[in-house]
Amino acid sequence: MIQRVQTIFLFLITLAMGVALTTPIWEKAGAKSPEMAHLTALQYSQQEGITTYANTVWYLALLIALVGLVALYAIFQYRNRLTQTALCAVNALMLTAVMGITLYRTLYEGKKYGDPADQGTFLTGFYAIIAALVFNALANRFIRRDEKLVRGSDRLR
Repeated sequence: MIQRVQTIFLFLITLAMGVALTTPIWEKAGAKSPEMAHLTALQYSQQEGITTYANTVWYLALLIALVGLVALYAIFQYRNRLTQTALCAVNALMLTAVMGITLYRTLYEGKKYGDPADQGTFLTGFYAIIAALVFNALANRFIRRDEKLVRGSDRLR
């Protein structure tokens, strides 16, 4: 049934990944006023005066999009709860990779820019990734609860 509570959590994962794709993840101010470093799902950019250096991080955007698509696909696998559990496990691995890439880019690569003691500011996209991790854990928990309930009722028949 598509109206189960884990469907809501899987849909919220998809929404959170959409937010992470469209909003900035991190920013850090440089030593002077116009200097800034930004991380979005598609690029890492540093602005120093009038020059801007940008590196694409397409693999981060690809992973974020895959997490959203796998969660959306898992919604429609409601008849096979074991498949849904496996898809949630795959999503957990991909979300861990997304967090690893994000933290590497912000805490290690971003440390080279501006004041090394300042770690920068995490923005909406970062918190959307964290929310997706929580929603994925909750969806997996409710999927397992449904599977346990079904197996328990099959035993009584």
